Amino acid sequence: MQRRPRSQSEARRLARSLCRDLAAVELPDVFNPYRHNCAAHDAPHAAALRQNNLIAYLEAAIALRPETAWIGRDLGYRGGRRTGLPLTDEAHLEAFAKAFGAKGLSKATRTETCRERTAAEIWRAIGALEAPPFLWNAFPFHPHEADAPFGNRAHRRVEFDACAEILKSALRIFDFETVYALGADASAALTRIGVPHKRLRHPSFGGHAQFRRQMAQEYGEGSRNLPMNG
Repeated sequence: MQRRPRSQSEARRLARSLCRDLAAVELPDVFNPYRHNCAAHDAPHAAALRQNNLIAYLEAAIALRPETAWIGRDLGYRGGRRTGLPLTDEAHLEAFAKAFGAKGLSKATRTETCRERTAAEIWRAIGALEAPPFLWNAFPFHPHEADAPFGNRAHRRVEFDACAEILKSALRIFDFETVYALGADASAALTRIGVPHKRLRHPSFGGHAQFRRQMAQEYGEGSRNLPMNG
């Protein structure tokens, strides 16, 4: 991985370029929250609101300089599809803004605030850390079946390959001490682009207890009372 850009202005330039690249992606059976508006749930100009959320996040992260990164698989239909923020649902927008110091985050949907189980576990863990990690997804969009737009599926290899440069670009902005892959699919994606990382148990599907233990082990004194049960 390349070293951190020498100046914050260069990092911001790379972030703006990343946002433009994200918004340009169009793939079958893939919802791009920075390009598409959902007729069932979105407010007017929702894609633009999510773009603004992402820009505010990246600028805040550049200023914060996180030492670690957590990479998930895809955006979920109850989480990042709606917020435009990795591993974050609408119920945790306030926590996200506080953790990163991100200003101007907006709810981009007009329907009831949505909660996602994975986001709840992720933000429970982040709340126990002294500083937040950089959050991202190997495939930064919401893949779905053709007849089920509000369900989740794993991205396909051809879809990842079409967007692999975006993952490289996101990680190139920073210089992390450690990159963590949340689950086997995220680990496989990072391996395909040659990014050294540690694989952790994904907190979904009964993996939350092991995920919490691994977080406590990895962060040590940098974590505060992460609950092992519940």
